[in-house]
Amino acid sequence: MRILGIDFGLKRVGLALTDPLGTMAFPYKTLVRTTRDALFAELATIIETEAVERIAVGLPLNMDGSDSMTTRQARNFAQSLGRRTEVSIHLVDERLSSAAAEEELIEAGMIKRSKRKEVLDQQAAVRILETWLVQWKRGDWQT
Repeated sequence: MRILGIDFGLKRVGLALTDPLGTMAFPYKTLVRTTRDALFAELATIIETEAVERIAVGLPLNMDGSDSMTTRQARNFAQSLGRRTEVSIHLVDERLSSAAAEEELIEAGMIKRSKRKEVLDQQAAVRILETWLVQWKRGDWQT
């Protein structure tokens, strides 16, 4: 089962994919947003080309679990994507995923500061996808 992880952003959208068995998450791509239509067209191509069966979209909740403006934008994005694909979409709490991803990249010391933003979005998508995989294995997701 191939799963696509999405770290939604207003400027960039980080993507991660699982292996074909759906057991491990890997950085895939960073999409630079131009237009809404272009973003959804590119995602549709990726979903088809990579035979994606499920999508995990990061939900950036506030630390107290409440919604922010970005949370509402991520929910709207997921709903819009859901209208364009038959693939089931799951929202995943992504609190601190970007901060943790950046810390991982800095500790690894392999990414130059100039390239870190692009890779950071992909790494955050990996963390979102890994969270979803853990929840799936625990049985938290039924569909």
